[in-house]
Amino acid sequence: MNVIRKPSWFIPEREATSEAAFMNRRSLLAAMGLGAVAASTPRAYAAAPFADAATHPNYRDAGRKITPETINATYNNFYEFGSHKQILQEAQSLKTDGWTVTLDGLVEQEMKLSTDDLIAKMGLEERVYRHRCVEAWSMVVPWVGFSLSKLVALASPLSNAKYVRFETFLDDEMARGQRQHWYPWPYVESVTIEEASNDLPFMVMGAYGQVLHKQFGAPIRLHLPWKYGFKSIKSITRISFVEERPKGFWEELQAKEYGFWANVNPEVDHPRWAQATERDLETGERIPTQLFNGYGAEVASLYTGKDEEFGDRLWR
Repeated sequence: MNVIRKPSWFIPEREATSEAAFMNRRSLLAAMGLGAVAASTPRAYAAAPFADAATHPNYRDAGRKITPETINATYNNFYEFGSHKQILQEAQSLKTDGWTVTLDGLVEQEMKLSTDDLIAKMGLEERVYRHRCVEAWSMVVPWVGFSLSKLVALASPLSNAKYVRFETFLDDEMARGQRQHWYPWPYVESVTIEEASNDLPFMVMGAYGQVLHKQFGAPIRLHLPWKYGFKSIKSITRISFVEERPKGFWEELQAKEYGFWANVNPEVDHPRWAQATERDLETGERIPTQLFNGYGAEVASLYTGKDEEFGDRLWR
């Protein structure tokens, strides 16, 4: 007998999304040409997952709703287009036609894939995830995409591949923020191969039932819901499997503040501000921050015995 075991962060679509909103998303996804998603009920995943409801008795009652798109789409970090949050207009200069993603490094065969190739090979689903910024604000987003673990499987990394390195575009004519040469462009981030093989990391190609907005990191970005947001690199052009640990964009700038792990930890403050609470982007309310942003049941085992690895604590 086959037993289907849902992850602890799974909730029924009806509990995450109203029927009207869900039907609207199906129509939008169909209009995107994403038939695989539109034809089947997109699965929605809990924004605040816990393995044990008894341990977190208020989870179902106090679960957070999706942040309105009007708020999320106008409050974005995307340093390629400016160091402020209101980069909506500047980001529209991002050219995504003909976009490709290169898979290379320690893999059986290097490949270059278009966004259409990725959709055809990976399929798409909808997941509702929390997003926690290192700046101590947060939101909840309905992403459309596929598990990074599927891409790892497609790449067939060699046994000596220990890290997955992500790189964004480099074009200072298109993105004026990249003319600020004191930043280490292009933006780079990485995770361990074990983290990348976990089901939780998500390669995002849409949001709110639409093709991914440019200010969100079109046409494809990463979302790591248990890590601070600067790890979730936008507008990815290259994914490399490597043996040596890469340095990320912010780690290169200030390793004491933005280290490799960047796991959400309310007990470890940023050197310049507290991390015990976060500001809900919609309501402005200060709410308690949870270890691993509430996703500990899925990812905590990845860090057993690694508290001081690379000379930093897990939050960094």
